[in-house]
Amino acid sequence: MIAPSQETVVPEPSPAIAIQGGVLDIGSVPAAPVPDLRITCDDCAAACCKLEVVCLTETGVPRHFTTRDAWGAITMERLDDGWCAALDRDTLLCRIYDRRPLLCREFEMGGPDCLAEREGAWDNS
Repeated sequence: MIAPSQETVVPEPSPAIAIQGGVLDIGSVPAAPVPDLRITCDDCAAACCKLEVVCLTETGVPRHFTTRDAWGAITMERLDDGWCAALDRDTLLCRIYDRRPLLCREFEMGGPDCLAEREGAWDNS
């Protein structure tokens, strides 16, 4: 049995991350934002569907939902109301969800960009 006076105290590591060329204090690194899990696309006004979406990769988006912009990039077509052509206006759900562009796939539901677009949609309504 080890007596309390014989115990070795191991110091806790300092809150720092070693990086090439020095040390970065993690106190200065902002924490990654946590998405708001209460938000779902089912109860949203499709605010993100009014954003300009460039089709960066091939995901199977049907051509009739796309257009070519002034710089030659393929983008999602937006109709006169400003919403994406693939948005079902009755349900406010994407009609090509399984084939949506990469930018739409990476737009995190409940994340900072989503919250900002939702806030903007309320401010503009």
